[in-house]
Amino acid sequence: MSRVQSIERAFSVLGALADGPIGVTEVAARVGLPKSTAARMLGSLEREGAVEQVPGETRYRLGPRIATLASGRPETRGLVAIAHPALVELAAETGEATGLSVPDGRTVHYIDQVDSPNPVQVRDWTGSRIPMHAVSSGQVFLAYFSPSALARFLATPLEAFTPGTLTDAATLLERLRDVRRDGHAWVREEFAEGIASVAAGIAGADGELIAAVHVHGPIYRFPAAGSERVIAGAVTAAAARIGTRLRGGL
Repeated sequence: MSRVQSIERAFSVLGALADGPIGVTEVAARVGLPKSTAARMLGSLEREGAVEQVPGETRYRLGPRIATLASGRPETRGLVAIAHPALVELAAETGEATGLSVPDGRTVHYIDQVDSPNPVQVRDWTGSRIPMHAVSSGQVFLAYFSPSALARFLATPLEAFTPGTLTDAATLLERLRDVRRDGHAWVREEFAEGIASVAAGIAGADGELIAAVHVHGPIYRFPAAGSERVIAGAVTAAAARIGTRLRGGL
């Protein structure tokens, strides 16, 4: 199959889903493809976030990345405007850099950062996209994936960025259970050596996580001994405030 033909078929599959969720068999019938080819196309598009399975079903629907691309990310700009004051407050409270991220396919997309008041700072990650398993905000998103979505994520080998990256599926699943229990994720030198971070999820109107707020800093000073619970509480509270504002509260 040529690259151009692959693109044409991908758009045909997306067009078949435009009127609402349907199964693989109906997708194949609508676009005139063998069922096996339609299934492969859906799998590829799902890995990119362009389509997703309806939770608890086998039907597919257009994914969040399509809405994002079509709208030019106005919802992201609105999210940044709402969340930024809370990031400023959190940076002042913790003394470290704070950031905001959203899920983007298999990655986390960092969309805002407030630098630490400390003269020794970490880099600005705004604009970066990083695989979910390697960062605290990504692990928060993964912790609330549906079982089928998480299984698909783990079906692809997990890349190692440092000796501390969680690349074993069983080990990552154990971490995600802790994240669901605690309501936040701590990561230490799993994406970049010398950096620790903690993140908590931001719930949208339907209760699903749409973003995450995090604090990160150099591991030699962050987190200070015995401060993990207080810092995690501050991050969780900031995420809750942002969520309330997003849902129309004050």
